[in-house]
Amino acid sequence: MSKPLHGKIALVTGATRNAGRGIAIELGAAGATVYLSGRSGGGHTSPENRPETLEQTAAMVEAEGGTAVVVPTDHLDSAQVRALIERIESEQGRLDVLVNAIFGGNSLLEWDKPVWEHDLDGGLKMLRLAIDTHLVTAHHALPLLTRHPGGLLVEITDGTNAYNADNYRVNTYFDLTKAACNRLAFTLGHELRPHGGTALALTPGWLRSEIMLDAYGVTEENWRDALAKTPHFAISETTRYAGRAVAALAADPQVARYNQQSLDAGSLAKEYGFTDLDGSQPDAWRYLVEVQDPGKPADTTGYR
Repeated sequence: MSKPLHGKIALVTGATRNAGRGIAIELGAAGATVYLSGRSGGGHTSPENRPETLEQTAAMVEAEGGTAVVVPTDHLDSAQVRALIERIESEQGRLDVLVNAIFGGNSLLEWDKPVWEHDLDGGLKMLRLAIDTHLVTAHHALPLLTRHPGGLLVEITDGTNAYNADNYRVNTYFDLTKAACNRLAFTLGHELRPHGGTALALTPGWLRSEIMLDAYGVTEENWRDALAKTPHFAISETTRYAGRAVAALAADPQVARYNQQSLDAGSLAKEYGFTDLDGSQPDAWRYLVEVQDPGKPADTTGYR
């Protein structure tokens, strides 16, 4: 198996579940040594109260022939993040890829609640979990990332700049978190460019994440049973699809052409030629604009 990222060092924050887990697995499969951070590890669970752990993610990375290092970290705690980066520096002397996939605010979401009805403390906490964590991590990690030219920072978000600019996303707090991650890629790309680094934002499509599968009462094996309730779920994708997008970007010597841009997994699949685990190429954001949002019947023909 090709290992285009052999010798590269990656840090995936928020690697416990969702896109972070899929990205960690694919970076490891491509040959990178992957440090995994988040709050659900070392015997501790996050306030999300989910069963997934960093150790489980590490086992999945290793099952694909990769190398994973688990470092439980609360990314709101500057001292913990500093210790994490110091450990990577001590053990590896470099950091080539940083993926900021931290969120941890799903339990705080109140769908379609106006700001005056949404729980204030919960909303503000969501902003801290989605924005402050990324800033704390960037502050401590980017000096190491810029030590060698070619460093890549990937901000994981939900929705491209173009889509989010025209669409209300769940509620004001959630909307702000995703707009902020896209903008962080722009500002950090500006700051990384003089040091030979690249920052970009990446959105998966409709993820068949652990939380989403549980919400529909299905598993990855029988996920299509959910289409009876939600036909447009047919465009969904595994978390590994976004992982393959990040691995392709990290292996691209010309990745700087994407600096400061907002990208999506479906478009990158066509650019780089990778597929989801089933061999398809879901193009979720184009599907949302052209099929789901206009109220057309579910039909993924031409979109996967």
